Amino acid sequence: MISLELPWPPSTNRIWRNVVVQGKPRTLLSQEGRAYRAHVAKLVLLARANRQLAGRVMVDVVAQAPDRRGRDLDNILKATLDALTHAGVWQDDSQIDRILVERGAVSKPGRLLVAISYEE
Repeated sequence: MISLELPWPPSTNRIWRNVVVQGKPRTLLSQEGRAYRAHVAKLVLLARANRQLAGRVMVDVVAQAPDRRGRDLDNILKATLDALTHAGVWQDDSQIDRILVERGAVSKPGRLLVAISYEE
């Protein structure tokens, strides 16, 4: 099992930007999205969890929001799973067979407690 404590992710609305490049519409990762990915990659490296898992994966997340505002739990997954993929935890997030997300206690500035179970 791999256990990680990650920062609260940016909202889905803030991680992507729609732009026009040479007359063609493109969707790009925002500066905030790139910073989040880089931060997660650093934390994964520090936890020595950057060996790429090749088998089936299960992910449990306890979401400790930064405040009491209402939030949809499913909105935290996209940035988080993409950042873990980018950090090399697994080859692709299509390897995930189960995701369990639960709301935890409020914790400033917000964090995600992530447990990754896998088959060898």
